[in-house]
Amino acid sequence: MQNFDDIRFYRDEEVNDALREYVKHPMVKALLQFTFPDLSYSDIKAIVGECHSIRDFQSKVIYLSVEKVLEKTSEGLTDGGFEELDTKESYMYISNHRDIILDTSLINYTLYNHDLVMTASAIGDNLVQKPFLMALSKLNRNFLVLRNQSPREMLRSSLKLSEYIRHLLMEEDRSVWMAQREGRTKDGNDFTQQGVLKMLGMAKKNDDILDYFAKLKIVPVAISYELDPTDMLKMPEVLAKRMKEEYKKSANEDFNSIMRGAMGQKGRIQLNAGQVLTEDDFAAIRSKGLSVNDQLKEVAQLIDQSIYRNYKLWPSNYIAYDLLKNEERFTSEYTEKEKRQFDRRISRRVDIKNPLALNSYLLMYANPVINKLSLHEE
Repeated sequence: MQNFDDIRFYRDEEVNDALREYVKHPMVKALLQFTFPDLSYSDIKAIVGECHSIRDFQSKVIYLSVEKVLEKTSEGLTDGGFEELDTKESYMYISNHRDIILDTSLINYTLYNHDLVMTASAIGDNLVQKPFLMALSKLNRNFLVLRNQSPREMLRSSLKLSEYIRHLLMEEDRSVWMAQREGRTKDGNDFTQQGVLKMLGMAKKNDDILDYFAKLKIVPVAISYELDPTDMLKMPEVLAKRMKEEYKKSANEDFNSIMRGAMGQKGRIQLNAGQVLTEDDFAAIRSKGLSVNDQLKEVAQLIDQSIYRNYKLWPSNYIAYDLLKNEERFTSEYTEKEKRQFDRRISRRVDIKNPLALNSYLLMYANPVINKLSLHEE
């Protein structure tokens, strides 16, 4: 494990010391008091002091934090497909990515509810620059994806990351979560980047890459939020990209997104696990006689199709599609009241006289419908 010290999460024997060091930090203290509003700080410290492993901390504290977030900021979380998975197996979960922290938190919350192996989860090192955030991420079994490197450094760190994921899955029997792309989907158009799969395959050793992917037991997961509390925070970057302008993040942009994502209203949320990608799935790709790059493209499409198929479409998605297309195609999927509420949301968030801004905002919610419709076209 020594080779992975710069990217790994805490070992269980390091957990209690880290908690004792950071329990007094104002932000960690605020998280704990949010989670245990009826307890005195000394009682909270006693609970934290009893955590001697990551599982202790996740089950005694973080699970309750997520529960409190859901209670205060959502109309409930539902899930599907996880009951089909084996509680004794480790899986490579690959999901769409909308919220910096909440996506992986909700997946682990769901895995815990189904008595499945919880994940080690990838997080960009740019998101944990503050020491208390780094500690919290390591306490939640996050491992680091190193960003802003030279091409040579990136190649080296990608190989290490790939080997670490292999080590977790195959030697520690630990499930792993990664987003299907680098960074969040800002425009609602979820797709798997071949680069993510290329990195994943770097640790294949002597295996054919498709045989190696079969060994990883890849499970695509679709995360569907009825409302995105960070939709307006994503708009400047979306507009800059559409206007082909360079976009530079503000100093606290990621932190603000984390806080808004956690505490903003999300409506209903659904997580659906697709079926494990099997040897037969990969054999079908191999039979086409493609180059490795084209094979990766086919694997990416397999993951995308599973995510689109399992994505739960909400009234907000159907309303945005109809408004975008100026149609009434999906009026049976929402009520007049729901449409009025979404119209009010738009008017509060977008300059409706700016056609590009309005179009971009509607696409955030309409793209999941467009992607699901593409399944039928194929």
